[in-house]
Amino acid sequence: MKISNRFAALENLNDSDDIKKNTKTSAKESVCLYGLKQYTLWFNEECCRFLDQRKQVKMQWLQIPNQAM
Repeated sequence: MKISNRFAALENLNDSDDIKKNTKTSAKESVCLYGLKQYTLWFNEECCRFLDQRKQVKMQWLQIPNQAM
């Protein structure tokens, strides 16, 4: 019912922005579309430092002769 009312209103609109807005509103009401969630960046400079430290420790470990051989 809401969709048909919205599309009937489209006939009276001339601006493409109004048509887009009206179409999106109709879709949200009838299909229950959700907006995109905002996410936070978690990989920051601190993560890079930890990865660098891990890499350095691994390289040191590889330089130590293996006593099992």
